Amino acid sequence: MRIFKFGGASVKNPDAVRNVARVLQHEGTENTLVVISAMGKMTNAFERLVKAYQDKTEFEEAFSFIKDFHANMLQGLFKENHVAYEKVGGLFGELNGFMATNNATDYNFIYDQIVSFGELISTTIVSEYLNEIGLQNNWLDVRKFIKTDANYRDAKVNWELTEATIQQNVNASELNITQGFLGSDGENTTTLGREGSDYTAGIFAYCLNAESVTIWKDVPGVLNADPRVFDKTELLHKISYTEAIEMAFYGASVIHPKTLQPLEQKRIPLYVRSFDDLNQTGTSVLKTVGIEPEVPCYIVKKNQILVSVSAKDFSFMVEDNISDVFKKLHDYKLKVNLIQNSALSFSVCVEDKFNLFDAFYEDLQTSFNTKSYKNATLYTIRHFNDAAIEGIKKRGKAIIRQINTETAQLVIQENA
Repeated sequence: MRIFKFGGASVKNPDAVRNVARVLQHEGTENTLVVISAMGKMTNAFERLVKAYQDKTEFEEAFSFIKDFHANMLQGLFKENHVAYEKVGGLFGELNGFMATNNATDYNFIYDQIVSFGELISTTIVSEYLNEIGLQNNWLDVRKFIKTDANYRDAKVNWELTEATIQQNVNASELNITQGFLGSDGENTTTLGREGSDYTAGIFAYCLNAESVTIWKDVPGVLNADPRVFDKTELLHKISYTEAIEMAFYGASVIHPKTLQPLEQKRIPLYVRSFDDLNQTGTSVLKTVGIEPEVPCYIVKKNQILVSVSAKDFSFMVEDNISDVFKKLHDYKLKVNLIQNSALSFSVCVEDKFNLFDAFYEDLQTSFNTKSYKNATLYTIRHFNDAAIEGIKKRGKAIIRQINTETAQLVIQENA
C-alpha cells in the first residue's frame, strides 16, 4: 500500500488536476490511497467565509468567490451536465443548510463545519475527473475513518478506533481518494490543525502498514532553506526521522510535525517529490543518521515578538516567578519558540496566533518589569558553521543569540 498526498498547489486549477492524473498514470494506481487538500488557496477563502458568516458582513461576496472558483474548475474539466456538477452542487447545498440552521456560537465548531467543505469539494472534483479519464477510484469520506475527540480545530486522534475502522473498511488493492485535514468526533466534523493533510497521510500509512508515503510538491524535495528567503539552496537527499522531527519542531514547513511520529514508529519511509519532474527522486526521510549532504539548514519564523522580563525588586528570575510567566503564556495561548534566561532576566520569543499578546503584556506588567520587540524574525540554523551565523547577522540587529551543539538560533530585527 502506498500513500500519496497532494496539497493545494497540486490542484490549484484545471491543468494542475490534469497533472495529478499524469502523476498517477506515471506511478501506477494499484494499492494506492491518495490524500488531497482543498484547492489552491481555498482554505483561506473558507476561513474568510467563516468570519463573514459570524460577523454578518460581506457574506455574499465571500461565498460567491468560493462558488465561482469551483464553478470555473468544473467548467475547465467537464462537459455540461456531468455528474460532477450535481455532486458539487449537493455539497454546496449541505453547506448552505448548515449555515441556515446552525444555532451554535462556538467559533472553533463553526470553523470545522464550514472549512471542511474545501476538502470535500476538492476530492469530489478530482475523483470524478479521474473516473472520467479511466482511472477508476473509490471516493472515501475520511470522516468515517479518522475518529477524534471534540477538540475542534485541533482534534486528537482516537488511534485504536481509527486503526480498526481503516483496516476493516479500506480496500487496499484499489485506488482510493480521500480528504486531508478532516476527521469526526462521531457526530460532527473535526479538523486536525492547519496543514493537517500531511498528518492524514501519516495516519493512513500507520493504520494500513503502508510501504511508503509520498508528499508531492512544487519543489524538488526538502531544501536546506526557503528559496523565497535565501538566494542559494541545496536539496537534501536523505534525512533521518530524528533530524526531520528536529527541523519540524523548529518550524520547517515542508513536513508537518505530527506526520513524522506515526511513520517513525513503523519505519515507514517518507518521500518528498516534485509533481513537475517525475524522474527526480526528491528527498527520503527514513531510518538513517543526520542529513545528506550535511550542510547548514535554515528555518525562518517571521512576525515574532521577543519579551524580556525581570523582577521589580531586582531579585533573581528563578522557578517561582518564571512559572508565573509560563502560566500567563499558557493562559493567553502564546506559542513559545525560544527561551533564554540569566540571573536577573528571562526572555521568550513568541508567536501571537490568537492576537492576545497585548492583553498578555498588560497583565505581565502588573508583576514584572518588561520590554518587548515586535516584528522580529527568528532564524534557526541546524548544522551551523561560522559563515552561516555571520550571514544571518548581516540581515539585521541580533537581539538574542543562542547556540548548542547542533543548533544556533538568532532573533533578528531585520534591516529595513
